[in-house]
Amino acid sequence: MSPELSQKLAAAVDRMPAFPQSVQKILELTRDVNCSPKDLVQVIDKDPVVTVKVLRVVNSAYYGLPKQITSINHAVVYLGFNTIKNLALSIAAIGMLPADNTAGFDGQQYLLHSLATAGIAKQLALRVNDADPMDCFIAGLLHDFGKVVFAQFMPAEFQKALEHSQWHQTPLHLALREIIGVDHAVVGAMLVEKWRFAPSLIETIQYQFGADLKDTDMIACVFAANQISKKLNFGFGGNPCIEVFPPTVVKRLGGTIDEVIASLGDLTPMFEEAKIFLKI
Repeated sequence: MSPELSQKLAAAVDRMPAFPQSVQKILELTRDVNCSPKDLVQVIDKDPVVTVKVLRVVNSAYYGLPKQITSINHAVVYLGFNTIKNLALSIAAIGMLPADNTAGFDGQQYLLHSLATAGIAKQLALRVNDADPMDCFIAGLLHDFGKVVFAQFMPAEFQKALEHSQWHQTPLHLALREIIGVDHAVVGAMLVEKWRFAPSLIETIQYQFGADLKDTDMIACVFAANQISKKLNFGFGGNPCIEVFPPTVVKRLGGTIDEVIASLGDLTPMFEEAKIFLKI
């Protein structure tokens, strides 16, 4: 990477909004075995945006409650810690997506793909030894966030890469390397480092492709979830190419992409929940 490109990327990452403190606090609390619903309610109550959106989700037709829930306390008890965590992260990711961009990048489809990848990665984490399901959800949700940086701050170059990928049916990360000089995984890793996420999450986002793929449980889960999400048409993140599972991923997850999909069962409820989160 040239010094000029490095400086340009660093400036773009610096211009991205900070990860919401309330969401960071929710993640910290829900990792604490001693955390009570009351602790969580106190954090959510201080963030009006999260409060409104949590209540909107819990009262959606998806959950079909007979009576409207009007307090965060009841919402936390009903939805549970895991769903609240997922929802808070989704709210944060959606809130950082620009309302429009000139790159021709479909933000709604991108988010749907990211939410689906997150949900699948979380399920896959249950079958390996060294990957935390919540960490895999976060990594799945944020794995493509470098695309958001490109769409917002390098739209012309990003649009050219998107078109190149579509026309030639080549992986988007290779098109980005050819046109911009770096792919979205590198930029995404810079961004989550700025947001002070754990080194394992930064590593998972940075080394998520082909020859660069590192052999860890967490990377295997996120890589596989990304390919499965694309194969099942769960949203579209701008990349038309589905990569086969390399031997390291097959070994860690116990099968090829088709075998793993078959073992996961019906993913429709997970995808429906992702669509509900997207509507907030």
